[in-house]
Amino acid sequence: MKKNIRYSSAILSLCVLFALPSCKKDSSGGSVTPTVTTATPTKIGLYEADSSIYKLLFIAVPKIGTQTVNQYLIFDTGSGGMVIDAHEILPASMITSTGFNFTGDSTVVNGITITNQTSTIQYGADKSTLETVYGNLAYASVTVGDHGGSITVKRLPFFLYYKGTNSAGKMESTGTFDIFGVNSEYDVTFNNGAYITSPFSYFDPGTGLTKGFKMAALGTNNFSLNGTFVADVLTLGLTSSDLSSSSGFTMHTLSQYAGYGYSVTVPAGFTYGSKSVSSAYTVFDTGTEPYTYLEDKTAASTMTLLPTSTAVSITTTFNFNYSYSVSATENLTYVENPSSSGSNVSIISLEYFLNNEYMLDYTNHKLGLKYN
Repeated sequence: MKKNIRYSSAILSLCVLFALPSCKKDSSGGSVTPTVTTATPTKIGLYEADSSIYKLLFIAVPKIGTQTVNQYLIFDTGSGGMVIDAHEILPASMITSTGFNFTGDSTVVNGITITNQTSTIQYGADKSTLETVYGNLAYASVTVGDHGGSITVKRLPFFLYYKGTNSAGKMESTGTFDIFGVNSEYDVTFNNGAYITSPFSYFDPGTGLTKGFKMAALGTNNFSLNGTFVADVLTLGLTSSDLSSSSGFTMHTLSQYAGYGYSVTVPAGFTYGSKSVSSAYTVFDTGTEPYTYLEDKTAASTMTLLPTSTAVSITTTFNFNYSYSVSATENLTYVENPSSSGSNVSIISLEYFLNNEYMLDYTNHKLGLKYN
C-alpha cells in the first residue's frame, strides 16, 4: 500500500513503518520518496567430509522448535525437503517401529507440531539402491547454519521419520536418512495437500533479492574424514547480477508437475567413449557419490563401470556442456539400461560440484549451471 504524505509527523511514521527503507523529503516540501536499500545476501558454510573415494556435504541444523539439537544433515541438490530422524529430537517414548504415540490430528512436543499425515520417501539411484523412509508431516521453527552464517525459518514443514529401511528391507541406523534437500521438487505430498520442499524456498532473503541460492565450486582441498567447515559456500538471495546473462551461468527453465513441484531434472544428451545418447534426462546431485549413473536404453542389462580414461560429455538442451574423464578414483561412472535400473534419469554426482557452480532460482523457477 502506498500513500502520499504531506506533514513531517507523517514522514516520521512512514520511516518507522518501513524500517529498512530510508526516507527523504522532497525539496518542494510536498512529497516523500522512500529510498529502497537492497538487502545483503546471506552466506552459509558447509562441512566437507570424505572417506576413501566417498565424499559428502553436510549442513548444520542447530535448533528445531524450542530445543538445541546440533544436527548435521546431508546437503542434497537431488531432493527437496528437510528429512530428519525423530529419535534425535523427540522423547523415545513417543516413537515405535510403526509410528508415533499420540492421538488426534496433531500434537506439539518441544515446539514441534507433529501431524497425523503419514507417508514414505524413497531414495536411490536405481532399484538396487532404493531405500524407504517412513514418517509424518511436521512443522517447527528451524535454524540452519552455524559459525556466524545462519537463517531461521519460522514455520518449516518437514518430514519427521520413525524408521528407514534399505533395498532389502533391513532397518537402517539412526540418522541414516537425515537429509537437507534444497531443490524445488516436493519430496512428498500428503493427503491433505501439504508438501515438503527446499527449506531455502521458505526464506525471505530481503528487499531487492530473489528467492534462491548459488553454490560456489568446492575444490578438493578441504575434504576430511571428520568434515572440514568451509565458510560461504552458499549464498542465499540472488542479485540482479547473479541472474544476468553476464554471470556466466547457463539458465534452464524448469517444468512444473502437479504434486511434484518444479523438477530440476533437465533434458540432455551425452556421450561416453564412442557411444552417444541423444535424448535423456539429467540431474546434478550433491547427494550421489562417488558414482555418476548414465541411463542408456541400448546398454547391457547389467550395469557397467566405464574404464579409466573414458571421456564423458553431457550437453543439456539449453546448451550447457559438462565434460570429464574417468580416472581410477574420480568421476567414476556406471552405465545402466533403464529397463534394468528402473529409472530413466541420469545422475551426475558430487564430482561436478568440485570445480563448477550451481544456482537455483525459486521465484522464476530456473536452474543455473556454470562450467569453470
